[in-house]
Amino acid sequence: MLSVSSVAALGFQAPVAPMPTSVPAVNMMDKAGLETLAKELNPVVGFWDPLNLSGAEFWGDSDAATIGFLREAEIKHGRVAMAAFVGFIVHSNGITFPFPQAYTYPPGSSAQEVWDLLPEAGKWQIILTIGFFEFWRENSYVLSSEGQSHYMRGGKPGYMPTFDQLPHPVPFNLFDPFGFSKGKSEEAKARGLKVEINNGRLAQIGIMGFLAESKVPGSVPALSGLIKPYSGEVMAPFDANFHIF
Repeated sequence: MLSVSSVAALGFQAPVAPMPTSVPAVNMMDKAGLETLAKELNPVVGFWDPLNLSGAEFWGDSDAATIGFLREAEIKHGRVAMAAFVGFIVHSNGITFPFPQAYTYPPGSSAQEVWDLLPEAGKWQIILTIGFFEFWRENSYVLSSEGQSHYMRGGKPGYMPTFDQLPHPVPFNLFDPFGFSKGKSEEAKARGLKVEINNGRLAQIGIMGFLAESKVPGSVPALSGLIKPYSGEVMAPFDANFHIF
């Protein structure tokens, strides 16, 4: 079982350089902008790109488009990892919803085993819902209706369109659903994005540490004895022998 001390040891918050009183205009879609951002995110490590991805031209597109793609991918993966990190800890400590569930699983099951036991229809619902979110995020018409551009065409990495264009009412939007960012200054929003990126990076390390320790006990010494072993295949959505066709 994970403890509160485990959460503290793998806490999300990473150092963020203080925001200057006046923020100079920096183009975050070129290598110089990435170098500036990297130093603000982590002054100790700074800019580190051993594979020279910032100089690549994915699919024959420009460097700016490639950097936009990479920044979007990092923010997206970081958000998913933060949710996974917290969810793994919550489940491992036996915290559940206070109301009956549509399906049951044996007490003491690991987070991965709970997914394995989820009915196939439920898995498809989750996967297709995520697929819709991906489609909505990439929809140029929706983005343009909100005055935004695609992240590979100078748009804001990490931006999620509202659902205002849908014919069916949606209770809240995914981007700032509770309006916490409303009224905040641009400096505060910029700092919040840096905190989110750092938290997302640490969450990616954290959740992969959980999965590694569960698959190979002892592979992450700091988590030894805290993670329930799992013999399944975490990288297969249904099972290791699953084929769509």
